This record gives sequence, structure tokens and C-alpha cells, in this order.
Amino acid sequence: MRDLESSLSRTALTNYLSKQLQFYYPDGYSLNEKVLDYSVSLAIDRLRICFDPIVSKYYVNGSSSKFNHLNGDQYAMFLYFVSNNAYLVGEENLASKIFLLNKAMFGLDAFYSIKLPEHFLLVHPLGTILGNAAYGDYLVIYQGVTVGSTNNGHYPTLGESTILYSNSSILGNCITGKNFVLAANSSLINSKIEDNKVALGNYPSNKIINNSNNLISNYFRR
Repeated sequence: MRDLESSLSRTALTNYLSKQLQFYYPDGYSLNEKVLDYSVSLAIDRLRICFDPIVSKYYVNGSSSKFNHLNGDQYAMFLYFVSNNAYLVGEENLASKIFLLNKAMFGLDAFYSIKLPEHFLLVHPLGTILGNAAYGDYLVIYQGVTVGSTNNGHYPTLGESTILYSNSSILGNCITGKNFVLAANSSLINSKIEDNKVALGNYPSNKIINNSNNLISNYFRR
């Protein structure tokens, strides 16, 4: 696994995030600094795993991965990890504030309790909403994406190596296979898609074609 080079040390990153939270949410409640420090430390470990296979030049520096707190996509991913870590140890007040910070700064609605995979990539995630779906590993999500439920409360199950391009929506009891792509401005509802497919257009008039170009290799080395 590649080492992770960070633009800020763990201590500096914790202090930086603490100041952001106090600025955005001056509600008089003190932050649990011990849990915040733990959550940031674990987030850095999770970032190292997450960034390891990413091939984008913004994530690679020679033989190492790199994390820049001033890269919006990377910082949004970091904030999801920190909020999720805080939630998992029962600090929902802290988790809520970090989730809301992510939403305020980057327009990303990735609730602290959802379970994103070990390896994922957010690409300009402004206006993206990620619901309580089952997310397969090696996931790529662009801006304006919606993953959510229908009125019956069913959420999608996404297979490994999924790409959701800009302004696409996948809702309800959808089950998609491995190496799946949902094209930009397309939507799926309560649909089942086999492995190695691309879905274009809007439900129920989708066009399904073969994903013959292995598009996921543009994002991750496998």
C-alpha cells in the first residue's frame, strides 16, 4: 500500500477542523476533542486505504498517495470519514456537526451513518445526495448524483466498480451488477441490471448497452 502524504499533520488537521466546527456552529456546546482527535486519526488511516488505488494525478505523488486539505473533493471525503467515525463511537452530536459542515462547504449530503466502501472517489460532489444504499467497492460518484429510496423505503444495491456520472439518479429497489455505469442525466428506479452494463436515459425507457471499455480503470488501478 502507498504511504499517505498529508498537507497537514494529524494534530494540525484536528485543530483546523475543530476551529471550523466552532465557527460554523457556535451553539455553546463544547466539542468532544478526544473523540474528534480519534475520529481524525482513524479518518487518515481510512484515507490511506481509500486513496491507495486511485490513479488521478491529484491523489498520487511518486510512490505515495497525497491528501490536500485544500482540495475540495478530498476534504469532503475526509469529512465523511470523520463524521462516520464519530457516529460509530456514539458521538452523534459531533457526527451531525461534521456532516452539516460537509453539506455547507461542499453541498454533499452523505449522512454520517451510511456505509461507503473502502475505496471510493468523489468528483466535484456539489449537490450529491447519498442515501442508505448498499455500496459496492470501487465506487465513483460525480456531482448532482442522487442515491435514494422510493416511498416504500427500498434503497439500491450497487455492485463493485460502479460509476455514477453527473446528475444521475438511482432510486428504490435497484440491483446493479459489477462494472456498472449510469450515464449522465440518466435515472433508474426499481431496476435490475446485469454485470458489465451501461444504463442511459430515464426510467422506464432506459437503453442498456455493454460496458466494453472497462471505464473504472480510468479511476482505479486494480
